[in-house]
Order: sequence, then C-alpha cells, then structure tokens
Amino acid sequence: MDTMTHNHTNLRPKIALYEPDIPQNTASIVRTCSCLGAQLEIIEPCGFLLSDKRFKRVVMDYMDINNISFYKNYKEFFEIKKKERVILITTKADKTYTSFSFRKNDTVLFGRESSGVPQHVHEIVNERLKIPMVGNKRSLNLATSVGIVLAEQLRQN
Repeated sequence: MDTMTHNHTNLRPKIALYEPDIPQNTASIVRTCSCLGAQLEIIEPCGFLLSDKRFKRVVMDYMDINNISFYKNYKEFFEIKKKERVILITTKADKTYTSFSFRKNDTVLFGRESSGVPQHVHEIVNERLKIPMVGNKRSLNLATSVGIVLAEQLRQN
C-alpha cells in the first residue's frame, strides 16, 4: 500500500497552526495537507471563521474534517502532545530544517502570520528550526513555509 494513502494518523506527518489569522493561508494549508496526506492541527482561537468566504474560496472541496484536529488553546495542545516532539518553525532559530532529522510522528508547529508564537511557546517546544533565507528578508508566506518543511518531513520519512 502506498504510504501516502494509509489511514494511520499516528504515522502521518502533523502540521499545527498556532492561532492562524489569515483565512486564505489556512485554506491553502488545508489543501496542501489533504493532497500530501498530513494531519492538520489548529490551535484556536483563529482570527476568522471557517465559514469565511475567503477561506471557502481557497479550500474548495479539500476540507476534510477527519484530517483536521482543533484545540481550544495552546495548553490543551501541549497537554495532548506531551509524549510527542513538537518542532517550531521560526525565524528566531539557529538550526535549519534541512539539518534536522524528522520522525514520523513529529508535529511541526507554525506561528501566527501576524506575530508568530509568544515566548512561552518558544520555551516549551522540543526544537526550533528555521528556513534559511537570503539577505535580510523578514519571512516567507505561511502556506509556502508549510509546503517547504512538509516536503522535507515526507522526504525523510
């Protein structure tokens, strides 16, 4: 059986979004996770409703609620994840995602488009990684960053 089509969520890569605030980015990430077989986890509150027309326009028919988990806040998320590794992708890391060995059950966490994650979240993740960029660029689009790191996570596993 193709590993990309199995139903064992514990063996699938997991992408988590911390309080996402741009509906089009989240919808694009829903599509990416759906197409690549990743579980999407959303830490609320979101800065928009899933009924938002901007979200619906981008997500189209890729919204599979069975592939999305919601957490009411970061405390609930980290309580459930206490026996798993949570890897934060941040511009404030020293280590790059390409120098890291991902495991099949890792959860890769991405911060809010507008503000990343607060310092207390930086302090409780297992690892912090960055996507290297040229010059003094501030950051990549969130959906692009998810695609880049998810591709590496899938390549490794």
